[in-house]
Amino acid sequence: MNRAELADFLRRGRTRLDPSDVGLTPGARRRTPGLRREEVASLAGMSVDYYTRLEQRRGPRPSRQMLTALARALRLTDDERDHLFHLAGEEPPRRDTASAHVRPGLLLVLDRLYDCPAQVVTDCGTVLAQNAPAKALVGDALARPPRERNLTRRFFLDPTARALFPPEDRPAHAHAHVANLRAVAAARPDDPEPVSLVAELRSASEEFDRLWDAHEVSLRRPATKRFLHPVVGLLELDCEVLLTHERHQHLVIHTARPGTESHERLQLLRVVGTQDLAPSRS
Repeated sequence: MNRAELADFLRRGRTRLDPSDVGLTPGARRRTPGLRREEVASLAGMSVDYYTRLEQRRGPRPSRQMLTALARALRLTDDERDHLFHLAGEEPPRRDTASAHVRPGLLLVLDRLYDCPAQVVTDCGTVLAQNAPAKALVGDALARPPRERNLTRRFFLDPTARALFPPEDRPAHAHAHVANLRAVAAARPDDPEPVSLVAELRSASEEFDRLWDAHEVSLRRPATKRFLHPVVGLLELDCEVLLTHERHQHLVIHTARPGTESHERLQLLRVVGTQDLAPSRS
């Protein structure tokens, strides 16, 4: 691990970004250009002390997960991401498999979608990035442990994930999750991510195992979805799915038709923010 080069690369990456580049408000006038250390730490999901020690050449060797989070926070290109891994003494992720690295241009688009929920999701269903409205609608996925950021895994193993949808809609969601995962697993038979996810869910969920045996296949498509929010109530939203050119990552955008009650509730959701997201337990 080259601590001096890593510290310099992180510092330069931080100072070249404006708050608006990462969806933050500039706030009071800044004495120095770029993001503050605490802002990078927040975007990467790490403590300010840990990030500060990295910039001061005295931090421990970052994990691969942490390097991926830093690359995303600093809006690094693929080449810059690989360089970050090399400086930390790690082999960069292979480019011929699905990557957890979100391209800066895609993150820029995500940050500009300030009035509708949007998130970047892998074809296997793992959430990689969210804007503020998405966090308000479905919760902050990146605040969860990495294995709990997968939408398919959570739908079948976490009852709170199902509570986001009306009971009568849940069977259709279950079928869609399984059919998409089957298509992805067939397209990438040598990729351990879909293989291990299928094995885990077949063992842990009778419902998933039954649906898997039905051999339904369907990739994610635009659709209309209904969400049960604990504060603003029922929202009926149009879901658009935009693909990256590798087709391994999806930008999922939810909008409400103007003039509808769902549109008004979506506007209210922007005010409510992420408070009181946990479903009530009676």
